[in-house]
Amino acid sequence: MLNRLRRRKARTAALCGAAALSLLFGAAAAYAQFDFGFRGESNTPARRPPPLRHDRAFSFCRIAYTSVRREPSGGGWRTDYPYGEINLMIRLSELTKTPVPFEGSRRPTHYVVRLTDEALFECPFTMASDVGTIGLLPSEVVQLRQYLLKGGFLWVDDFWGTPAWQHWTREISRVLPPSEYPIEDVPLDDPLFSSQFIVTAVPQITNIGFWRRTGGRETSERGPDSREPHLRAIRDSDGRIMVVMTHNTDVADSWEREGEDPGFFYQFSPAGYALGVNVLLYAMTH
Repeated sequence: MLNRLRRRKARTAALCGAAALSLLFGAAAAYAQFDFGFRGESNTPARRPPPLRHDRAFSFCRIAYTSVRREPSGGGWRTDYPYGEINLMIRLSELTKTPVPFEGSRRPTHYVVRLTDEALFECPFTMASDVGTIGLLPSEVVQLRQYLLKGGFLWVDDFWGTPAWQHWTREISRVLPPSEYPIEDVPLDDPLFSSQFIVTAVPQITNIGFWRRTGGRETSERGPDSREPHLRAIRDSDGRIMVVMTHNTDVADSWEREGEDPGFFYQFSPAGYALGVNVLLYAMTH
């Protein structure tokens, strides 16, 4: 009986997830309704959360960091900002019951924080892109460790190939020593992959410029060195995921660029949003 109930619950969840994702496909017909633009706010001052949050609304915090090396097509901390978070929060508000604060009718409230800001501890979820270029100061190492061990969550995305991976792992090992907090591949049966949608593979999503140059046929931005996408994680002593790492894929571009080309949307955005919503829900419930 218990097994039958579990199977029925799984089928119901899968059907609900498929129905919700179908809304994304339907949204392609109206993709021009949003105020899209590439890095349209990249030079605006960083916006920070208030010292104390009394509401229960979701906050997306982008980590601003200093780059110490360059990667092809990378933009440092501004990569995928601000329309990655804007569009993900819009879809989160449409596909779940998560309260999302808006400024006006279509502009979700989002923030940029530095790792030394006290406001970091007001962020339930943080994200950083192009982390194959990141350089952490000793003070940033200390505060990021405190943030993560106190229940914070970091998702790093859009870094490709062996050199970027090696650089990132050197930096994060200063925060969370691998002897205590090893990096692991997250198996597809982990709850993270089924928080709402059933994700059966880690999607490899390329930036839209590379997609256009290759006619949509190639997704590995570093050729043979980035052929396989990975979703890896670092857990705390209780097994809670503190850091998610999507390597050899640019998940946030499926959000940022969803309104620029219907072909790009159909190829990448449903899978990118399914994973994005799952990660957000996992971060908020664990």
